[in-house]
Amino acid sequence: MNTHPCFTLPTRCVVVPMAACGMLLLGLGASAADPLPPANTNAFTAQVDPAWRTLFDGKTLSGWKVTGFAGHGEVEVKEGRIVLPMGAMLTGVTYTNELPKLDYEVSLEAMKIEGSDFFCGLTFPVSNAFCSLIVGGWGGGLVGLSSIDGYDASENETTRFMSFEKNRWYAIRLKVTKERIEAWIDKERMINQSIVDRRISLRAGEIEASVPLGIATYQVTGALRDLKIRPLAPVPGSPETARPPAQ
Repeated sequence: MNTHPCFTLPTRCVVVPMAACGMLLLGLGASAADPLPPANTNAFTAQVDPAWRTLFDGKTLSGWKVTGFAGHGEVEVKEGRIVLPMGAMLTGVTYTNELPKLDYEVSLEAMKIEGSDFFCGLTFPVSNAFCSLIVGGWGGGLVGLSSIDGYDASENETTRFMSFEKNRWYAIRLKVTKERIEAWIDKERMINQSIVDRRISLRAGEIEASVPLGIATYQVTGALRDLKIRPLAPVPGSPETARPPAQ
């Protein structure tokens, strides 16, 4: 029996000005089924907000490295997106620059092109620990966090199910604070998990190569674009940055 790298199968089964309205409609229109709409269209990352910092320039992997998963696909940048071809198991990229540990938001758009498992395994820091947001696991529909108190995305209270279409961009936003982890897909909040007095961790295995911030697919060809991050109001006494592991 194959062992999934990120989780295990459970044993049981206001009046808005017209100009602003126009900008909003333009942003929403870009999430149609067209696999190659213009870049920088994430509905969560308004260009007028200077707090958002772009993590992907649309042309190169500057600031990223191909994650060293065994049998990974050959990652490439093409037409304004990062393409993660299907590998033996995991294929992904890992961010190599500094980023916050707490009180931040990450946003991106992800697409499943081919395959039937997760097309976005977003690994991220939570203070001195790390966690993964799984989008599209176990046959293509599972959403959840791996791991909470040692329980993976398929077997803790964050487990949700959603139907995902191929060749369609999905806007994903993740928010991490000292008290909770929240995640949205398009406009729907899928996860609102308190982490107070909870143990946050990764599933042991290759996914650990994604720290401090990485995005992976599992036996899926996927694509990424419009990757951004912004800090939230800092919490006094909380760590400010997470550095990548020594190479």
